[in-house]
Amino acid sequence: MRAAEQATGASEWELMQRAGRGCAEWVWRIAAGRAVTVLCGPGNNGGDGYVIAEVLRARGLDVAVVAPQPPASTSAQRAAGCYRGPVQKALGKRHAAVLVDALFGFGLSRAVAGVFAKLLEEAIVTNSYIIAIDVPSGVESDTGAWLGTPFDSDLTLALGAWKRAQWLMPASAAMGEKRLVDIGVRAAVESDRVAPRPRLSVPTRDSHKYRRGLLAIVAGAMPGAPLLAAQAALRAGAGYVKLLSAHPHPDAPAELVIDRDPLEGELADARIGAALIGPGLGRDDNSRERLSAVLDTSKPVVLDADALHLLDWDALEGVAPHRLLLTPHEGELAALCQAFGVTAESKLERVVGLRDATGANVLAKGPDTLLAPAGGGLMFFPAASSWLSAAGTGDVLAGIAASRLAHHGDPAKSAVEAVWLHREAARIAGPAFTGGELAHAVGPALAAFL
Repeated sequence: MRAAEQATGASEWELMQRAGRGCAEWVWRIAAGRAVTVLCGPGNNGGDGYVIAEVLRARGLDVAVVAPQPPASTSAQRAAGCYRGPVQKALGKRHAAVLVDALFGFGLSRAVAGVFAKLLEEAIVTNSYIIAIDVPSGVESDTGAWLGTPFDSDLTLALGAWKRAQWLMPASAAMGEKRLVDIGVRAAVESDRVAPRPRLSVPTRDSHKYRRGLLAIVAGAMPGAPLLAAQAALRAGAGYVKLLSAHPHPDAPAELVIDRDPLEGELADARIGAALIGPGLGRDDNSRERLSAVLDTSKPVVLDADALHLLDWDALEGVAPHRLLLTPHEGELAALCQAFGVTAESKLERVVGLRDATGANVLAKGPDTLLAPAGGGLMFFPAASSWLSAAGTGDVLAGIAASRLAHHGDPAKSAVEAVWLHREAARIAGPAFTGGELAHAVGPALAAFL
């Protein structure tokens, strides 16, 4: 972020003016004539706060700055000198309707303590509408960890570019609504970015089921999970979904083809565009053999659930890893890291470490979903419905991703499309849905991206 700011050619003072004035527009609208308190720290985040306060004061609002310590940086001192309103060292009895947190922004590396910790504790209980400038004070901007007492903001205004913490737990959940304030900064290399909302296309006029994609779902010991994945896959764009299973499935939908022939022969079908293995697979020797048979093909593969517990260096020997999409939840991610010797602590570091160790695309799902594409970089996603914390929703996500993969063959692209479709399906399904209800909402969700 600092490099990107320097690359603009603008002075620190000019960037502070852009940031403060841009944030002030948001505060002005939300305050709607009510009183505002701005908490200002000694650094440049505090300088942004002084600019905000002066803009609002000049427009006639009742504004006060609370600054336990005087500004330390040159630009912050200049901003404080331009502010014509009252400054107090403690919150005291002032309880404004809107409170702006401009104590500490990105780059914080130490715990919030002393007078600043006390001020935040007092601010939390004011029942004011809290607006955080860049990140809430006490958040480590690269990891999303709290370096102080956690508290909830109602709105977070990111300056110039998103910070990782805006999309990582636990901090992300406490940031309320998130908005980006343009200050003229453009990153030279977009190694980290928010995954863009995909735009899908309708089938061409000359399409047929194989051109749209034949997906092979390899079942195992338990029938329910692969059927759930198949129901989602049928509605996510693939033209043909086939379940390769050694068991009968009398409750399978009529449009799902069940094939009980030997697995190796079925996987040899050149028309198969992609495979999914893992949901309901099991973890015995037979399951390992089925995983090996899938990996021995040259087809792109989504690996989920039990397949992730069976995956190791031996299983990947001779496999082109860039054609694989791994979709672990937290427990599966831990198992994979153990299998491949990744010892990082944070989720982000584990995801990147696993991608770098295996060469595969890694989609780590959860309340903060991250994608580490095989080609490098990181993608973050907007938060989805918390009702997704239910059994079977991961199978639905795997089915969507595999369906998209069969359609176009790009694992990273299929992951992005799947997360967005999964998110939209959860919105359509409403509260307290089952995995099956979520799978049936995939079709209507697809329509939102056409």
